[in-house]
Amino acid sequence: MSLIHPTAVIEDGAILGKDVSVGPFAYIGSQVSIGDNTTVASHAVIEGKTTIGKNNRIFSHSAVGTIPQDLKFNGEDVELIIGDNNTIREFTLLNPGTKGGGSVTKIGNGNLLMGYVHLGHDVILGDGCILANGATLAGHVELGNHVVIGGLTPIHQFVHIGDFAMIGGASALAQDIPPYCLAEGNRANLRGLNLTGLRRSMEREDINALKVAYRELFEQGNPLQEVAQKLFDTTESEKVKKLCEFIKTSKRGIPFNRTKNEDK
Repeated sequence: MSLIHPTAVIEDGAILGKDVSVGPFAYIGSQVSIGDNTTVASHAVIEGKTTIGKNNRIFSHSAVGTIPQDLKFNGEDVELIIGDNNTIREFTLLNPGTKGGGSVTKIGNGNLLMGYVHLGHDVILGDGCILANGATLAGHVELGNHVVIGGLTPIHQFVHIGDFAMIGGASALAQDIPPYCLAEGNRANLRGLNLTGLRRSMEREDINALKVAYRELFEQGNPLQEVAQKLFDTTESEKVKKLCEFIKTSKRGIPFNRTKNEDK
């Protein structure tokens, strides 16, 4: 029994792995490669130089690999790479890279992209992330692993978000969010650690070290970069080192409520 519906359009040159299912009226372009056991639902569009791994589920009316929403784009050779075991829900829009941003948009493994999610050009998405309905990532945004983005949240171009961070729903994020942290609001500020996510994934000792580091970094009113460097040099916790390294290398800055001490 064929897994390709007779009304689906699959251009010559497209590569489909074993047991790939393509639903009614779906379109797959000539430069597309789809891995084993992936399902493409009805009316989905997959085009451009797009490589999709194994065991992905692409729901109806998704637009995957369509040209970037960048006025500078002039038909350059760009691509979209998607890993394994991702769920891409209805009406998602995933654009490839641009020449000015490395030419590649890359999505890792095991991510859930809910309805109406948009990943702009040159976005880098790690593994195990959850983007709720209507989350919108502008060009060049980079997410680490196990990041959660609440629904209806736009993220400004070039923002970086670290591992295990969480952004509350209906926020508007314009600056970098360090790993392990929770942020929300318009404009979004840090509100503490993402303790729910951390308790699911790491030891109590690591969480306690991060709690101490967070207080020193963001609640004592001392210069952020100086504190980050001091903690990096003295801590034995690899998690704290990762937090401090992110802060030291941030290009857009960290959004948090600074005390009067630090403003002097």
